[in-house]
Amino acid sequence: MRARVVRSDGSGRMVSLTGDKVRRKVPSWFIPALGYTISAAALIWVYWGFDWKTELPKLAAADWRWVALALLADIATYLFQGWRWTLLLRPVAPAKFLRSVQAIFVGLFANSVLPLRSGEILRTYLQARWVDAPVSVCLASVLIERLVDGALLILSFCAVTYFVEVPRYLRDAALVLALVVGVLSVLLGIVTFQKHRAHAALSRSRWKEGLWHMVEGLHAMGSSRTFIWAVFISGFYLAAQVIPIYALGRGLGLDFSLAVSAVVLVIFRIGTVLPEAPSNVGVFQFFAVLGLQLFGVEKGVAAGFATLLFLVMTVPLWIGGAVACALAGIRIRDLQHHATAGFSPVAKTARIE
Repeated sequence: MRARVVRSDGSGRMVSLTGDKVRRKVPSWFIPALGYTISAAALIWVYWGFDWKTELPKLAAADWRWVALALLADIATYLFQGWRWTLLLRPVAPAKFLRSVQAIFVGLFANSVLPLRSGEILRTYLQARWVDAPVSVCLASVLIERLVDGALLILSFCAVTYFVEVPRYLRDAALVLALVVGVLSVLLGIVTFQKHRAHAALSRSRWKEGLWHMVEGLHAMGSSRTFIWAVFISGFYLAAQVIPIYALGRGLGLDFSLAVSAVVLVIFRIGTVLPEAPSNVGVFQFFAVLGLQLFGVEKGVAAGFATLLFLVMTVPLWIGGAVACALAGIRIRDLQHHATAGFSPVAKTARIE
């Protein structure tokens, strides 16, 4: 039903308008344009005054044994993620490890070519199609992933602050994030263990059938034994993300500890939470440089490090994602179209064909 709004047209007559005319939608180009603008500004800041002739030879002279370790650790990160996703879905869908990894790489590849982190939607849709499950159930598994990652990230940050000194504002930011994650975790717990209350709350929603699938999925996944294993593997998933930072530091002759590497990881992970330009280009480098500068690394050196780190953490995704798409016979644009349809209110109530 469309809302009708009555207002005066200035001559004393009352004019009725439909809700569609009253609502002013944000132009579809605005949010992507904002993301690109932020990324461009971040790139300008990072590379303003950067001495390419001096710094590039330093990158080329890096100890490539450490660079190779960083590459392997980065790839291992997504293997752990695929393993965890498979375990999360086991109570509700017959997900396979290699398929989960393939869907993740397809999503990461999409993130590298499409704005606003569209790959998260694409990999969820693709997994739902492969395991013949409602999209909302796979979306619930991704929600659990994000909450577990957020909780472990905060706990890790609090732990490493006993070994390294960090500014007060970072502690405050971590506290705020901890409160957000805590509230979301409580809500998730209510949905997981008090699903009848969640069903009652959603009974009047026009998306209630799809949301009910999500509630049932959250309950099944959160109360299963495999959930504990998934949380355990999440620790390895997080630890594997620290290694590329530490290894590249050693490869470039930067003497900082694993604790410092963990703090830098937390800073640029929090900084890149909001969707930006493809691959978070610009914002990625900005927060990596910002994190290193907190520990006395000169900006030019930090910018060179951030450049190499970006390549190490994105080039494998481009290659692995392209291979994953080719093996599945997928074109990203076609998948994006189907995924958009798959996330409609109707599709959320059905299984993907």
